[in-house]
Amino acid sequence: MTTHKTRPDIRTEAHRRILILDGAWGTQLQRAGLTEADFRWDGADPLRMYRGNFDLLQLTRPDVIRQVHRDYFAAGADIASTNTFNSTTISQADYGTEALAYAMNEAGARLAREVADEFTARDGKPRWVAGSVGPTNRTATLSPDVERPEFRNVTYDDLVEAYTSAVRGLMAGGADLILLETVFDTLNAKAALFACDEAFAAEGRRLPVMLSGTITDASGRTLSGQTPEAFAVSTEHAHLFSLGLNCALGADLLRPHLRAIAANTGALVSVHPNAGLPNAFGEYDETPEHTASVLADFAREGLVNIVGGCCGTTPEHIRAIADAMSTLPPRTAPERTPYLRLSGLEAFTLTPETNFVNVGERTNVTGSPKFAQAILAGDYDAGLKIARQQVTNGAQVVDINFDEGMLDGEAAMVKFLNLLAGEPDISRVPLMLDSSKWEILEAGLKRVQGKAIVNSISLKDGEEKFLERARRLRRYGAAAVVMAFDESGQADNLQRR
Repeated sequence: MTTHKTRPDIRTEAHRRILILDGAWGTQLQRAGLTEADFRWDGADPLRMYRGNFDLLQLTRPDVIRQVHRDYFAAGADIASTNTFNSTTISQADYGTEALAYAMNEAGARLAREVADEFTARDGKPRWVAGSVGPTNRTATLSPDVERPEFRNVTYDDLVEAYTSAVRGLMAGGADLILLETVFDTLNAKAALFACDEAFAAEGRRLPVMLSGTITDASGRTLSGQTPEAFAVSTEHAHLFSLGLNCALGADLLRPHLRAIAANTGALVSVHPNAGLPNAFGEYDETPEHTASVLADFAREGLVNIVGGCCGTTPEHIRAIADAMSTLPPRTAPERTPYLRLSGLEAFTLTPETNFVNVGERTNVTGSPKFAQAILAGDYDAGLKIARQQVTNGAQVVDINFDEGMLDGEAAMVKFLNLLAGEPDISRVPLMLDSSKWEILEAGLKRVQGKAIVNSISLKDGEEKFLERARRLRRYGAAAVVMAFDESGQADNLQRR
C-alpha cells in the first residue's frame, strides 16, 4: 500500500490559478501499437481475447502507462487522471476480469503517483493524481429492455459495492482526489458519491471529489434526461470539490451547458471536452489551437477552475491549453441564496416569490381511492396516467405513497418509480416519497436520480434513530419533511418542538 503523503492543498491552488487536467487515454493507448500479447498475464483465460481492455495495462504493461503520464505532465498537466475509467467489477465483467478490478485501481493510482512525484522532484511544482471512476456500462435509471420498462440490469446497491471497491483501490494506490467522470445517469453518480463516503469511512480519511457529467446531444441533457441545472441540484449534497462537464460534445457546443453548471454550484467548475465531434472514421480533427482558444474564452467569461481534454485530445492539446490558461484568472463562485432546491429531470427552486407549492397528492393509495384501486389491481399504467394528469394540471411536486395493508409497499414503490423514470412528462418534476416505513422510503431513494423530498421523518423512534436517518437522507441527496412528533406523541405547544 502506498503511504499517503502531504502535498500542497489543491483547493488553495485551484483558487489561485486555473489547474490543468490531462487529456485522453484511449487516444494515446491506441497509438501505442499494442497487440493481444500486451494485455495478457499469467493466469489469463486462453480462450478469451483481452485486447482493448486498456485498464489491464497497468498490470501487464506498466511502462506504457508511465509513459502516457510523463507525456501529459511534460505538456503542462497539473492533475493526472488514472487509467482506471473501466476498473469496476461491473465494467470488467464483460472480460471476465472482475477479480482484478481492485488491483487495477491500486496499480493505476500507484503508477500515476510515481510519475507525479518524479516530475515534482525535478522542478518542485506540485502534481496531483485524480483517481478516475467511469459510469460503468449500466444505467440505474433506465431499462435496457423496451418491452419491460420497469426492469433494471443493475441496482443502486450493486453500483455502491462496485464503486466502493474501486475508490478504496485508488486510495490505496495514492490518489489525491477522486474523479467521477462522464456521468450520463445521475442515479449512477449518486451511488458513486454514496460509495465515496463508504470508502472514506473505511479508510479513515476523505479525499476531494470531482464530478463531471456528459451532455449526450443537442438537447442539452444527460442520457437519463436531466438538464445541467438539475444535475447540479441533484448532487449538491456531496459538497463537491468540483462539478463540470466532459466528453460527448466538443468545447464549442458545451458553452451554454457549462454556463448553467457554473451558475448553479458553489463548487469549482471543471471542463474537459472532446477534440470536437468524431468524423466519419471515428477520429477527432479539432486542433490543439482551436480547443485551447475555446477554453480560453470560457476562462475569460469566468466559467472555469479546472480544464483538460477528453476523447481525441493529446499532449499537444494539453500543452496548448496550459499555455492559453497561464495568464487567465480562475472562476469565482457566485453567491447563492440558501433556498430549497429540488429536481426531477428539471430543477425547481422554492423562493419567496413562489407562493404556494402545488403538491400532487393523488398518487397516494391512502388518499386516492382511484389510485389505490389501480395499483391493487396491478394496473400501473392507470397509476402513471393519474401522475401525468397531476403534472399537466400544474403540480410542481408529485407525492407517491404505497402504505396499504394489502400491498407490498416496498415492491410497489420500486416498480412505480422505475416505470415513472421512463415518462419524462412526469419525471421532469421533483418527487415526494411518502411513507411511514423507513424501508420503503430508502428503497425509493435508491430509484430517484433527482433531488426528492422525503415525507417524513420524526423523533417517534428517539433522537439517535432520527439523527441516523437524517444523515442517511443527506447521503442519498434528499430533502426532508420533519414531523413534530416524538416518543410521547404529536407536539401540541411551542415547548414541545
